[in-house]
Amino acid sequence: MDKNQGIGVVLLFAVFISYYFYTKPTAEEIARDLAIQDSLEQVQLMEESASFQETAPIPVEEDDSTKVIKLQQSYGSIAQAMVGESSIKSLENDDIKLSFDTKGGRIREAVLKNHFKVIEDSVHNQTKVPLSLLEDDKNVFSYLIPTRENGIINSSDLFFEASQQGKTIRLRADLGEGRAISQVYTIPESGFNIAYRLELEGMDQLMPADARSIRFVWHNYLDRIELNTNFEKYYSTVYFKEVNEDSDYCNCRSDDLEETENKRIEWISHVNQFFNSSLIADNFDFENGVFETIIMEDDDPNLKLTKSEADIPVSLTRSQSLDFNMFIGPNEFNKLYAYDNGLEEIIPFGRSIFGTINRWLIRPSFNFLSNYIGSKGIVIIILIFAIKMLLYPLMYKMLKSQAKMSALKPELTQLKEKYKDDQQKQQMETMKIYREYGVSPLGGCLPMLAQMPIWYALFRFFPASITFRQEAFLWANDLSSYDVIAYLPFNIPAFGSHISLFTILWAISTILYSFYNMKHMDMSANPAMKYIQYLMPVTFLVFFNGYASGLTCYMFFSNLFNVGQTIVTKKFIFDEDEIRTKLLKEKEKPKKKGGFQAKLEEALKQQQEIQKRQSQQRKKKKR
Repeated sequence: MDKNQGIGVVLLFAVFISYYFYTKPTAEEIARDLAIQDSLEQVQLMEESASFQETAPIPVEEDDSTKVIKLQQSYGSIAQAMVGESSIKSLENDDIKLSFDTKGGRIREAVLKNHFKVIEDSVHNQTKVPLSLLEDDKNVFSYLIPTRENGIINSSDLFFEASQQGKTIRLRADLGEGRAISQVYTIPESGFNIAYRLELEGMDQLMPADARSIRFVWHNYLDRIELNTNFEKYYSTVYFKEVNEDSDYCNCRSDDLEETENKRIEWISHVNQFFNSSLIADNFDFENGVFETIIMEDDDPNLKLTKSEADIPVSLTRSQSLDFNMFIGPNEFNKLYAYDNGLEEIIPFGRSIFGTINRWLIRPSFNFLSNYIGSKGIVIIILIFAIKMLLYPLMYKMLKSQAKMSALKPELTQLKEKYKDDQQKQQMETMKIYREYGVSPLGGCLPMLAQMPIWYALFRFFPASITFRQEAFLWANDLSSYDVIAYLPFNIPAFGSHISLFTILWAISTILYSFYNMKHMDMSANPAMKYIQYLMPVTFLVFFNGYASGLTCYMFFSNLFNVGQTIVTKKFIFDEDEIRTKLLKEKEKPKKKGGFQAKLEEALKQQQEIQKRQSQQRKKKKR
């Protein structure tokens, strides 16, 4: 580049610089442009907002006066009671705290102060929390009242004014024109009984002239309270009692519906395994009841939905009071029995002879011993000792029969060898020996059968009696539920995901006890019985692993007492030589014809003849 070209480039660059500074906008111009841009953006946003409002208008919340105006069109002066704000009021004594909702006037929650619910986390850590009944927001406790002009009023839609004095709370809904509904609750200084009164004012001006009743509706979502929800599910349902009849209930193991058309009902009870919420009619009877239970899914926080509906008779007078008794609390026999109306029958001790044994023999015995002994496990052991001593004469008879059969073992062994190829002949000759020596093969069975009613009664007693709820003994945390010595990393159908040590110990002790007894018995007549003795406890492991540990504890220690009684009796009371001598003398005595053994022997003989003829016929056909 020469000198002239360089001067030209510099001049051109100077011109560009001068043009830039000359045309650059001032600060005022930049601010004005920004303002214009902002204005354009605001206009665009307003247009978009207007478009959105056209498609989705913003709802405007109505005030109470607007609501009343709209409700008045359907309900007239009653509408004023359908508008308000819900609030919670409470009553409490030493045992229970009740919370009331002013909307509907119902009990919103009942906290039992001296009872707790145990919650278990994923690693089996347990925590106790307060136990509540009637606490679910979906619960219903209401009255459906027919009116002359306004259809049916639901008390759940009404707002009640609360006034409280001492242990009484009054919840009143003013329906206008001198009409009102009041619910009055009174609790004692202690206990779970609640005096409840429904007061109806001006129903003669509100209800149709032909109306004779209002409809009571009670829906209760039963919470999962116990860790062993399988048993809780089986013992939770709706109970009810017709006038002059025994109590009845909906099926516990499946959904069920019971109707009592044209029947009068004394009381209704929604029952968990160990707690209940009951409503007892006092100066009237429920009518036309419909009762239902619905089992919830396994992953639902609730156990069951229980429903009760019934008519309550009313008179179209200026005022009327309907009196009830409520019980919201534990299934304690004495408290429920005090009502003198069969309410104690909600405790599932059983309806037959077994229930009678539980109510009037086993339960009082446990309660008596519990007054002096703090540990329920020790009470179980003492009761076992008392029962075993009471039944020892039967035990003695059974052991003596076994000892006699053991003394005849030489004769039975000879028979077995002589008729080893003819089982029928062997059995018949065995019966002859038993008859000759005066030994009854059923002598060891009948005493055991005599004990079965007590055993089966206890089978129902432990999971039904609140006496054992959350009572610990040894490694068991709760005698009303299964004990756990170890958890499995998986679930076994019917067995569970835990191992019950009491059940394992019972099974082992049963097998050892059976082995000890069968050493002295001849099982040649029925060899299968030998294996059944061992198979039975193994089979029942599956069932008892999830059962109340109070029962499996009883069964284990009962086996230990059986072993002790057996060893002491055989070693120190029985003399085998003396028994053998008496049997030989018995053989020499003339025998009476007839008797059970003779009939059994004759039956075996006839069976042998039949089989012999059938064998001969088969041989002829083959020829």
